[in-house]
Amino acid sequence: MDIKQARKNSIDNQIRPWGGLDYIANNALRSIPRENFVPDNYKNLAFADIEIPLTNKAKMLSPKVEGRLLDALNIHKNETVLEVGTGSGYLTAVLSKLCHSVTSIEIDETLSNGAQERIKDLNITNVTLEIGDASKGWRRSKEFFDVVVISTSVPKITGRFFHLLNVGGRVFVVEGTGKAMSAKIITRLSEHKWETKSLFETQLDVMQGLEVSAKFKF
Repeated sequence: MDIKQARKNSIDNQIRPWGGLDYIANNALRSIPRENFVPDNYKNLAFADIEIPLTNKAKMLSPKVEGRLLDALNIHKNETVLEVGTGSGYLTAVLSKLCHSVTSIEIDETLSNGAQERIKDLNITNVTLEIGDASKGWRRSKEFFDVVVISTSVPKITGRFFHLLNVGGRVFVVEGTGKAMSAKIITRLSEHKWETKSLFETQLDVMQGLEVSAKFKF
């Protein structure tokens, strides 16, 4: 496989037509070797329009979803990011190119350790990886963030991660159950005021720990 051409095709034929038009974000996607973060038996599908399985409970987001969420978040170099669901570490590494620092939480210690090795191999130094169950909420310190990226779906949006946002901060989240899921950006306009923008319809696996909740209607 011609990796360079496959990477270009992913940007031109998947990400840009689907609304991932941000030049800076797409350059960040190009700069991180996605193929290094894909399990060996999926190397030939590193740039395919699919969610690549990492374990029986975790998948990589498809390239077009990654591109679209980065476009919508419009992350700036001085901003701090909290990522919920490290997975392979690929999106973590991409985020690190766009912001001041990334803190990423992962429930699966093996996945987190693998991501740590890949990120270290790329000499990325502004990423902190944490192991924990984000479905129960997460707070290690009094730190607030400018951006929160939730890489799985949740049955219903709650204030679970909103209190971690600075004013002006944004959350990317996919809300819903079954086939009725919608990707959204929620912006904190002031201490008690929020704005929600729907982006696109999609389907993602539910966050580990919230699977039972997903069986109920909200």
